[in-house]
Amino acid sequence: MGELLALAAAVLLALAHLLAGKLRFLDRAPRRIWRSIAGGVSVAYVFVHLLPELSEGQETVAEAAGEALAFVENHVYLVSLFGLAVFYGLEHTPAPSRKSRKGAGEEDTTSPGVFWLNMASFSLYNVLIGYLLLHRIERSPEDLILFATAILLHFVVNDYGLREHHKRDYSEIGRWILGSAVLLGWVIGLAVEVPEEAIAVIIAFLAGGIVLNVLKEELPAERESRY
Repeated sequence: MGELLALAAAVLLALAHLLAGKLRFLDRAPRRIWRSIAGGVSVAYVFVHLLPELSEGQETVAEAAGEALAFVENHVYLVSLFGLAVFYGLEHTPAPSRKSRKGAGEEDTTSPGVFWLNMASFSLYNVLIGYLLLHRIERSPEDLILFATAILLHFVVNDYGLREHHKRDYSEIGRWILGSAVLLGWVIGLAVEVPEEAIAVIIAFLAGGIVLNVLKEELPAERESRY
């Protein structure tokens, strides 16, 4: 039953990438309301649910790290910070690429190299999310539904930014890659089960990534976001 519920969640998350571009109400004037609600739910989920869950995983990771890394306190929170930093770095690649191409009189979109770098990084991100649909520190059906709902809304927000940067490449190729990556993560989850401390590290990395990826879409003034 758990595997089927996780599969249903994976399919819904994949469809979020495939169909988000067809949600026309997100492109109209009130889009700031809908996208801000979606982003707010995602960030709230991280702070209210994922970060407290990390406190449980911290003990497991600390035991696994042993005395060799005893000087590093709060391991999972450092991983979360690392996840935020990684995606912050990736966020600095599309805009300069678009600016450079526009300056050269080309289409206002990213270069192929930047596009594939973003697709590779977000594919890994989605594979990890798909994997966590089957393997979590907390594994109740209610927790899975809550997790999937928050990630679904997160994908809608994230998809908007990816379409804006990559234009046709994302619409024709990228969304299919990212949708497939979620399903691939679910398949890997069926075949492989990693230790609980590794699950805590994956969740920590994703928590940092989710916070950055949502806030980068919500904070800039030109996004017309809503408090």
